[in-house]
Amino acid sequence: MSEDSTDPGGRAARRRRRKPPKGRRALVIAAWSAAAVVLLGGAGLGWFYFKLNGNLKTVDIDQALGTDRPQNVDNGSMDILVLGSDSRGGANSEYGRDDGGSARSDTAMIVHLYDGHKKASVVSIPRDTMVNRPPCTLGNGKTDRGSSRSQFNESFTIGGAACAVKTVEKMSGIRMDHYIEVDFTGFKKIIDNLGGVEVTTTKPIKDGSSHLNLPAGPNKLNGEQALGLVRTRKSVGDGSDLGRIQLQQAFIKALIKQVKGIGIFDNPKRLLDLADTGTKALTTDKSLGDVKSLMGFAQSLQGIDAQNMQMITLPVAADPRDANRVVPLTKESKLVWDALLAEQPIPAEATANSAGDKSTAGDIVK
Repeated sequence: MSEDSTDPGGRAARRRRRKPPKGRRALVIAAWSAAAVVLLGGAGLGWFYFKLNGNLKTVDIDQALGTDRPQNVDNGSMDILVLGSDSRGGANSEYGRDDGGSARSDTAMIVHLYDGHKKASVVSIPRDTMVNRPPCTLGNGKTDRGSSRSQFNESFTIGGAACAVKTVEKMSGIRMDHYIEVDFTGFKKIIDNLGGVEVTTTKPIKDGSSHLNLPAGPNKLNGEQALGLVRTRKSVGDGSDLGRIQLQQAFIKALIKQVKGIGIFDNPKRLLDLADTGTKALTTDKSLGDVKSLMGFAQSLQGIDAQNMQMITLPVAADPRDANRVVPLTKESKLVWDALLAEQPIPAEATANSAGDKSTAGDIVK
């Protein structure tokens, strides 16, 4: 068990990525289910361009990070950091105490789209992973000096989207082409606008913390229930955040299967409601911050099915200094990042010794 203290950033410098054609620029995967609905249904957003364009919130990651980043690789792939924002202020206050209005990255996934955008690998990062947080520029212009030992989700809390991206890039040596963030309230509204999500649970789920109570068998989840499901931890699997990640991944696959066959374009009102709610819910990097880019983004996603997505948790082990935290496994994590840089599937040996992906929580949702 060892902390991943090496900085593999130089590996990404082997190749430069050509600029994608304009019609294909801006792509994200359904790493968090809210993003899935918006983007898979996004090809019709041009009808409402001016209305929806004003909904989008953006962060200029390139300007914030400058040249202190891995170089782009020239292999047709694309990498996206997708965060689920856990702000406790405003409409999200019902989910816990407001810590001064600051947000937390409760869910974090690195999505790698292979050349051709027919397959994807998704690497979930446990929020309690102890990492080396790099120095980050804060919103007030001051600089946070970083920390050699910090929880992963503190990067977002302390320095926002740009600091989260920088931390991921230092960990992986892979440049993030895009960034997408969605919050609790937006997630619920998107699921409700979709008309709910149908899942089958293999056992009852009753969780007081997430306010979820589902019988075993087929269930059609509304937004509140869907949010409860992806937040459920203590009552499934081993009760850890690692188990919750598997539950989230299973739900995402179920959602993608449903969205593929739901016929969103046959119902113009539903399409408009989804597009309006989704664009209000999202914060993206600047190059994704207009409807035209999201349209190209959505079109590129059409070839990706749930069965073409490899989903894993970052290889981790229990932190020897704190039983409630985990640390990356250095050798195994390198296998993951090297595979993505080489446009290869993540090898089985990368996760064989990991504490992640071992829970039975992912088998509860079908």
